[in-house]
Amino acid sequence: MGNGSIAIGDGKENRVLIRYVLAWLPMLLIAIANGALRQLEFARVMSELRAHQLSTITGSILIGLFIWAVIRIWPPSSARQALSIGLIWLALTVAFEFIFGRLVMHHPWLRLLNDYNLLEGRLWAVFLSWLTIAPYVFFRIRR
Repeated sequence: MGNGSIAIGDGKENRVLIRYVLAWLPMLLIAIANGALRQLEFARVMSELRAHQLSTITGSILIGLFIWAVIRIWPPSSARQALSIGLIWLALTVAFEFIFGRLVMHHPWLRLLNDYNLLEGRLWAVFLSWLTIAPYVFFRIRR
């Protein structure tokens, strides 16, 4: 690797990681359904902040159950691979949030960044932390 290139893993490991990239797509559908639940139900009976907080909790549980199933079906080969999976899902999720938020929803940057403000009661960073470590947690529990 003296040529300055960076490798995530060997060719076989990279092919295996593709299945986890594809497994992220159903998580996107779960998140959209959870967001719809927030808008249609939670937002009717509570403040926007409380609806987001509750939605973050329900989303964390639903996505956690999905990740548990993925790790049971396709167990990572190592703790390192489990951490790589979480980092890939983190990158995909953050990229999607900012691209969708800016280009489709036309939200200003400050609104997008506000979801990361724990001091304002926003829990998105907690969800992202769970998304990142969940493959590792379930890998360790499975052993």
